[in-house]
Amino acid sequence: MTIKIFTLFPEMFSSVFSASIIKRAIDDGALNIQMIDIRAYSKDKHACADDYPFGGGAGMVMLAQPIVDAVLHHMPESGKPRRIYLSPRGRRLDQRIVEEFAAEDELMLLCGHYEGVDQRAIDLVADEELSIGDYVLTGGELGAMVLVDAVARLMPGVLGNEESKRDESFSSGLLEYPQYTRPREFMGIEVPEVLLSGHHANIEKWRRQKALEVTQRNRPDLLEEDRSLRLRPE
Repeated sequence: MTIKIFTLFPEMFSSVFSASIIKRAIDDGALNIQMIDIRAYSKDKHACADDYPFGGGAGMVMLAQPIVDAVLHHMPESGKPRRIYLSPRGRRLDQRIVEEFAAEDELMLLCGHYEGVDQRAIDLVADEELSIGDYVLTGGELGAMVLVDAVARLMPGVLGNEESKRDESFSSGLLEYPQYTRPREFMGIEVPEVLLSGHHANIEKWRRQKALEVTQRNRPDLLEEDRSLRLRPE
């Protein structure tokens, strides 16, 4: 998969994309990330990429021209990539959307900054708006990092253990069950006996029950969305 990120601050991504899962995906050839500096496409002699908003108001707004020229310049000769504007007013990212994006050959991510982006740029070169949560960040760069990380984990072979994707939070509609490792006892707290039993059916039953309990406690809205997942007494 190719992901092209359009931003005024490409330097923000260097440390995130040079470590851990994303680096592995890049090194293995599963992921090709291209950073495009929007400012490089400005026709202003000072490479200006923002201006004051019409109608007044605080802050600056990103100019349409550099954004549109940058995106059009990097459009592939064939095919049409998904073009996403990271925005607090977009549809909210969840695991199902991540899986949807992971099936694409190419994504283009537009990172807004300051007070936002000239609407004409959004209308011309963005197919959809996407939010990573109901809060406001200083720019779309952090949202793009979150999206890339979530998508990279789903690339074939990246995690090493494909079962990890099946068992983690949200993949089944539930939050993940508690995990334990050595030592067997720590500060007076012992690993649940069922996990040491070797009885796989009982372990799976315990994990599902705990996943339901965690979801009921922390995110009951997920159970409301899918009545088939509701907690049932043992």
